[in-house]
Amino acid sequence: MQFLALILLLMAVPAVHAENLTIERILGGGGLDGPTPQELEISPDGARVSFIRARANDQNRFDLWQYRMDDGITSRLVDADTLDTGAELSDAEKARRERTRQSGLSGIIQYQWSPDGKALLFPLGGKLFLYTLDAPAHQAVRKLPVSGEFIDARISPQGRYVAYVQGQNLHVIDLRSGKSRALTEDGGGVIHNGEAEFVAQEEMDRERGYWWAPDDSYIAFERYDETHVPVIKRMEVYPDRTEVIEQRYPAAGKNNVAIKLGLVSPADGNMRWIDLGEETDVYLARVDWLPDSKHLSYQLEQRNQQQLDLKRVDVASLEQQTLLTERSDTWINLNSDLRFLDDGSFIWASERSGYLHLYRYDRDGTLTHPISKGNWNIDKLLGVDATNGRVYVQSNHDYVPDTQVYALALDGSSASAPQRISKEDGTHTATFAEDASFYLDTFSHPETPPQVSLRKADGSLIQWIERNSLDAKHPYAPYRDQQPKPEFGTLTAADGQELHYRLFKPAGFDAARRYPVFIFYYGGPTVQKVVRAWAGGTGSAAQQTHFLEHMAQQGYVVFTLDNRGTSRRGRRFSDVIHGQLGNAEVQDQLTGIDWLQQQPWVDAARIGVFGWSYGGYLTTMMLAKASDRIAAGVAVAPVTDWTLYDTHYTERYLGQPTTNASGYIRSAPGAWLDGMRSRLFLIHGMADDNVLFSNSTALMSALQQREIQFDLMTYPGGKHRLSGDSEHVYHAIADWVDRQLKPGADLGTR
Repeated sequence: MQFLALILLLMAVPAVHAENLTIERILGGGGLDGPTPQELEISPDGARVSFIRARANDQNRFDLWQYRMDDGITSRLVDADTLDTGAELSDAEKARRERTRQSGLSGIIQYQWSPDGKALLFPLGGKLFLYTLDAPAHQAVRKLPVSGEFIDARISPQGRYVAYVQGQNLHVIDLRSGKSRALTEDGGGVIHNGEAEFVAQEEMDRERGYWWAPDDSYIAFERYDETHVPVIKRMEVYPDRTEVIEQRYPAAGKNNVAIKLGLVSPADGNMRWIDLGEETDVYLARVDWLPDSKHLSYQLEQRNQQQLDLKRVDVASLEQQTLLTERSDTWINLNSDLRFLDDGSFIWASERSGYLHLYRYDRDGTLTHPISKGNWNIDKLLGVDATNGRVYVQSNHDYVPDTQVYALALDGSSASAPQRISKEDGTHTATFAEDASFYLDTFSHPETPPQVSLRKADGSLIQWIERNSLDAKHPYAPYRDQQPKPEFGTLTAADGQELHYRLFKPAGFDAARRYPVFIFYYGGPTVQKVVRAWAGGTGSAAQQTHFLEHMAQQGYVVFTLDNRGTSRRGRRFSDVIHGQLGNAEVQDQLTGIDWLQQQPWVDAARIGVFGWSYGGYLTTMMLAKASDRIAAGVAVAPVTDWTLYDTHYTERYLGQPTTNASGYIRSAPGAWLDGMRSRLFLIHGMADDNVLFSNSTALMSALQQREIQFDLMTYPGGKHRLSGDSEHVYHAIADWVDRQLKPGADLGTR
């Protein structure tokens, strides 16, 4: 009887069948990564952890959630559907989301804590809401008096005001009186107040155009004038119409916006301007207030991006002091690691040694000592505990594909020997409390979906926020047994530097067989793709890696290599691309292909490549320069002429077209197209305002003039990420690659 009962019990337990990933499952409906919190924040009072979380049935729609420290309860604070009227996003908000890679997302995707930790501010459905935590349910949500389109709403540090940008002017709401008024009035047309210009958002990692003083006394704000930025006319083709867009676009070598930096009082509107110097062709890189509210700092970068000045301004007198100047023979990478301490001293991050490290300066800009040093790179500064003399950073010090959390002594005594405090191998990203006494740790590994825990500053566990166990109930559970396990390794570049790769072997791998190869890369600056993390990250990055897993399950060897020029490896590794793009990158990818072709389980005649954006550009260069080694390639939204791309990105690596004409020519596929014999699949959104569609039309014409056949897929209304067409585009890629590379494909008819 007991045996029979056991059999019946086992029969009642639902079996988890091993399934292969489908493109529909990867991109449609609920996500595969489990209940992964995003935009994690610790409330100012330390009582809660807040985050947004996607719906179980819709990975692109988000609600606002909380985790209470005192009782460990996780609950949804705001259901977006209860407040969202479905209002159309403004053009400015659509553009901002495209810049921040949030296009295609809906619900609550941004929020901010009030300084006392008792309320949260968030925009939704074209309205602005303030949610008070301890208020009765029917009074918890307050709609603020903002009518019409607005962007970038922020609570002041002392909690008296909310500022926002509307009609290209800076506005403020007094939360005591509930009244709103404009602080600037000349915005409109070519004049923008309180906004970050296009290249600041797209290339400088600066979304903000205004900054509150810690005591609410002033707002520092950017005013930019687009008068002299050239107007380009481009068509955005939609399914039902064609729009001619006149866009002021600062293409390489052309004029940028003119910048001013102002100070305005939210109380009386009194306004003053800070003198940015005689040279007007500059970039306003960063703005930061000092803790005393009496001083403001800003970073000014020269047009050639080889000099960066940090300046401090006395708010009362507007007198200025240059605290330090950074110089580079190639380019300066901007960062957000400046921290002013209460005594006026500050921490500064610099790559002057060839690696990004932290340095301590006194209040007058005199270097006192390095906080970190050696042949390793920090990613960013996470937190400062001035009381206990500790600094926390993120780095890949121990293993290049990993991300770990490390502690350093503020006095520099441990500069060469950072103490690792994160535990597991893989990827840890951390959000520290303001006093750095504890932190939120988001950890993942190729076999562990993102998990969020609360940790002491020494890395020890306090409690779990989201364990996200890969158990039978997890959305990835049906696919777990068929999940390809990545293999990591290294190859050697032509100059002796180490190149890291990731390899997925095909399902049912048999070393006696020969398999086609599907190579995926990005290959451009500031990005690393070979990472030891769950699906390579979260969001669209995870979807992309799940697609690679799908391709491995379809019988491909899937290979990714980070070539020289990519990030987190120091300046010798990155600077090899200075003056000419598409050279070292192609060399290194061919090093990877050389290694693959030597493997007995690789079909050397059936190697295909795929990339998006810079990766799409790299595909065009690979096929043009190495068609004898590559059977076929997919290029999505590629740059094909660097004079068509924006100033700050392009000139960082190539200088201006007038001073490096040959570099621009040799960095574009047009100089090499006579060598293109392998089949190209070109894909582009017809309303892309980042890599303009004209890049692809120029390539089409050049190929046609040379009688080179290619395949084409365009998406009416599609922006750079093609977020609304993701299922279709990935099906198109997979089907096309199968036709080109699978056994039975005719490799001789290209």
